[in-house]
Amino acid sequence: MSSVGLTFVGAALFVNGLLLLGRIDAKGAGVFNLFVGALQTAIPFFLIATADTPDEILGAAGIFLFGFTYLYVGICNLAGYASTGVGWYSLWVAVMALGFGVVTIVRFDDTPTGLLWLQWSVLWTLFFLVLALGRERLTALTGWFTLILAFTTCTVPGFLLLLGEWGRVPTWAVLASIAATVVALVPLSRVGLADPAASTSEPTEPLEPAEPAGASGEPGVDATGGIPGRRRTEPAAV
Repeated sequence: MSSVGLTFVGAALFVNGLLLLGRIDAKGAGVFNLFVGALQTAIPFFLIATADTPDEILGAAGIFLFGFTYLYVGICNLAGYASTGVGWYSLWVAVMALGFGVVTIVRFDDTPTGLLWLQWSVLWTLFFLVLALGRERLTALTGWFTLILAFTTCTVPGFLLLLGEWGRVPTWAVLASIAATVVALVPLSRVGLADPAASTSEPTEPLEPAEPAGASGEPGVDATGGIPGRRRTEPAAV
């Protein structure tokens, strides 16, 4: 993962976490998602074009998971598309992130970075549940989890990569960060930050009656978290 790209992924997750908690309007967040999405597609294109080995291509390929997510989220929010597509895409991202995590640990013997991938897999799974399946009760939990991982898995590791110090981070430090995150989420998941005056930039259409199991929605980051049934203009976020 590029150090610069990882740092700005932290910024995108920070913005999208606030969007899930209702503190940022969807279109404003959408613009920033396009910035980060463009960065996270340009970087891997360059890295792959200049790669000398299959392992270098493998390392760069995972960056597209982030780049395409943020481009998708940005376009959906600005155009007013429903977030269900982003949600289902997030399920695929979650599976791929799990694979990258295992490969990073087993093949490259880099457990700290592998643990970052595994945390992203959990995060994108939550995006899937909230946006694709309409698990509204998980919205606050997902928003806070996104905010925390913005720093613990992106901003701080990205900055350490810029300093050339990430390779010195011990596995126990990442495990301790995961444990602290779990503990913090218990009380935070019950706290909402929704600002009635801010949430979305446009009024949303009334919800249609909820459909039985089988609704859709996925990662991106939704100011409302996604709901059962159909909503034509759901802001997305990831």
